[in-house]
Amino acid sequence: MIDWGRIDTVLLDMDGTLLDLHFDNYFWQEYLPLRYAEINRLDPEQAKRSINHQTRSIQGTLEWYSTDYWSEVLKLDVVELKHEVSHKVSVRPHCEDFLDALREAGKDVVMVTNAHHDSLNLKMEKTGIADKFDRLITVHEFSLPKENPECWLEVQQRHPFDPSRTLLIDDNLRVLQSAQEYGIDQLLAIFKPDSMAPVVDVMHFLAIHSFREIMPVKKSESREDYP
Repeated sequence: MIDWGRIDTVLLDMDGTLLDLHFDNYFWQEYLPLRYAEINRLDPEQAKRSINHQTRSIQGTLEWYSTDYWSEVLKLDVVELKHEVSHKVSVRPHCEDFLDALREAGKDVVMVTNAHHDSLNLKMEKTGIADKFDRLITVHEFSLPKENPECWLEVQQRHPFDPSRTLLIDDNLRVLQSAQEYGIDQLLAIFKPDSMAPVVDVMHFLAIHSFREIMPVKKSESREDYP
């Protein structure tokens, strides 16, 4: 599926790719509406409908991913509420083994996430995987979501990479489409970003169930030595 000999750089999404999307889906669809209802003395179902409507209306924009934006709109501390259920943050199966294998294979490993700095910091604290990357980039550094093809130029300026020798793994199909428009050569989706939800339709993109399907070999094992 992946020709590792043609890849120098691996760009990796965080939520739904490296981490189980169940935390985020649970937080935004269940826990936040419940706490919002409790704090504002509202009917829980009414609160859920209201928040779901607000999130859907701006999905895919930078604000949709911003904890600052939602804290202001909802008049509560979204980051603090995330910490209340942070025990649900978890990596997807074989995530750490895959990251280690990438480094051992000599690949440049970069996380590129739409998540706000506060969310990134929380999840790196809970998972302990930050030191497995050459660089962590959140799009809030330059205010363009990954759904915008121009985002990849900003990423490239901060951490140079050759699009023709780059692999992007992301569960967001709109992000994969924008990367394809920009010219990133190899793209891979995730069949089951949320461990508690059904398999998703990945359209025409190649996809994996588990990182075990695409483990690279060590750099020393990538070619045979001939006399």
